[in-house]
Amino acid sequence: MQSVILVIHLMIVLALIVVVLLQRSEGGGLGMGGGGNFMSSRGTANVLTRATAILAAAFFFTSIVLALLATQARGPRSLLDRPATSAPAAPAVPAAPASPAAPSVPQSGGQGGTGMLEGLRGLSQPPAAPAAPAAPAPRP
Repeated sequence: MQSVILVIHLMIVLALIVVVLLQRSEGGGLGMGGGGNFMSSRGTANVLTRATAILAAAFFFTSIVLALLATQARGPRSLLDRPATSAPAAPAVPAAPASPAAPSVPQSGGQGGTGMLEGLRGLSQPPAAPAAPAAPAPRP
């Protein structure tokens, strides 16, 4: 329903633009031209004025209908209109991050493993785990 009214609204907009541009203004507009009109200039002005008024009224009507349809489709927006929940949900405990895998470095071609990439490979290794704390010494 809303899409049908929207299409009608757009057709009215296009017709309104054309009718307004066809009207004779002080500068002439698109309706300018000398005497060879099939209708008198006064009759044309009356038809275009009436058409503009009718299209403007239809434009306002379809605008209001589209606004009402959009308001109904949105639903309640107030906190008071929503149903109350019994208790808030407990926050989820994040999982422990997996240890990242060491990036693979391609072997250098034919230099016997003395390339710069092999020198950097040692830097990309993850650090060793810290040693476990020593047991406290007994008290005398």
